[in-house]
Amino acid sequence: MDDAQWQAFVSEGTRTGKLATTRRDGRPHVVPIWFVLDGTDFVFNTGEDTIKGRSLQRTGIAALCVDDERAPYAFVSVTGTVSISHEPDELQRWATAIGGRYMGADRAEEFGRRNAVPTELLVRLHADHVLAVLDIAD
Repeated sequence: MDDAQWQAFVSEGTRTGKLATTRRDGRPHVVPIWFVLDGTDFVFNTGEDTIKGRSLQRTGIAALCVDDERAPYAFVSVTGTVSISHEPDELQRWATAIGGRYMGADRAEEFGRRNAVPTELLVRLHADHVLAVLDIAD
């Protein structure tokens, strides 16, 4: 996939991302996340005291995979650096956009308020490296 194709792929519908970070002892940690794309940045929020929140603050790096589980299958895998913000207005804006994507426009504000609280982090994962493959089973 070229850049436009992988960006459209990860933005389609309500596909979740599987975020990979590392625990302090080096063990991997993978969890699903809701996100929106801003250019080539994957934007999401997480609690500052979660395993992923602590890891992202500690290491500043992560990997993310978004896939299509239907034949002929496809995926986009990114690795990159993260930047983290605690800025309330920015967190509110992006948490609302993310809520709208996954819960619908009628519930966007509700999820924006719920997820834009002082203990949440706004995370931007910059796609430093992208591997994007369509039609794996063809």
